[in-house]
Amino acid sequence: MRSGRTAAVERAATMLGPLGQRDVPLGPMTTYRVGGAAAVLVRVEREEHLRTVSTVVRETGVEVLVVGNGSNLLVADGGFQGLAVVLGEAFSTIDINGAVVRAGGGALLPVVARRSAACGLTGFEWAVGVPGSIGGAVRMNAGGHGSDMAAVLSRVRRFDLATGEDEVVPADRLGLAFRHSCITASQLVLWAELQLAPGDVAISEELIAEVVRWRREHQPGGANAGSVFVNPEGDSAGRLIDAAGCRGLRMGSARVSEKHANFIQADEGGSADDIERLMREVRARVERHSGIRLRPETRLVGFDPTPWDGA
Repeated sequence: MRSGRTAAVERAATMLGPLGQRDVPLGPMTTYRVGGAAAVLVRVEREEHLRTVSTVVRETGVEVLVVGNGSNLLVADGGFQGLAVVLGEAFSTIDINGAVVRAGGGALLPVVARRSAACGLTGFEWAVGVPGSIGGAVRMNAGGHGSDMAAVLSRVRRFDLATGEDEVVPADRLGLAFRHSCITASQLVLWAELQLAPGDVAISEELIAEVVRWRREHQPGGANAGSVFVNPEGDSAGRLIDAAGCRGLRMGSARVSEKHANFIQADEGGSADDIERLMREVRARVERHSGIRLRPETRLVGFDPTPWDGA
């Protein structure tokens, strides 16, 4: 298996030429700021890069990792033995036409939230508290403060690196559910259209300020990736973790936050493997205490999938 992966990576790197960078650290591209390198990384700056990368993926079968703002991503210390793809600035534009906001897949949610509010639109203020990209938010149906992407999303442009298929897809075909969509690992969200509503700038800006205040009061800062586990229906993962005695629990360079038990903090220069190990321990303790098996919200890359199978 490893030799096959290595051959695919080497062939992909050769085909990409100068477009592909070798052994690029992914930790700095995540909010945990820890973790290993991608064997090959491509920054997609132009439309033609999409077609080039798609050809390489189809011909080599190399595994693909789409990297957004890294706010929901944990890469193992051993890195990712495949091709990481990052959208460049050309895919971070924000265009507003009436109550419709078209944001590039690389645009950051807080920026889109503030820009929309400044233009007198309401419905996306909640997103100021989510430090992710539009593409990542679509893929996981990100949300907060009583709303989510499904509530405002009308359609997306989706490009599949594995097939070359480039299509505009209405939101009702994306399988949006709680922290879930049918966007696959090889698919890029190039842009998303949000259907917002006319609002009052002052009211929207106060809502944004309230979201920021709430986040500072209730969630820790520092190196973390937000909520680690999905809230079970009718309950809170943070409450379950706290009840199982895990608040403040430490393993190596990772610890469960004292401020919010569903957050894990990474020490500066720490280990991604420590974080994953702590996640497994927390899940085991919660299951022993309450009988509930928590499902990870964090996207785990490069780790042994066996402990998480069926999670």
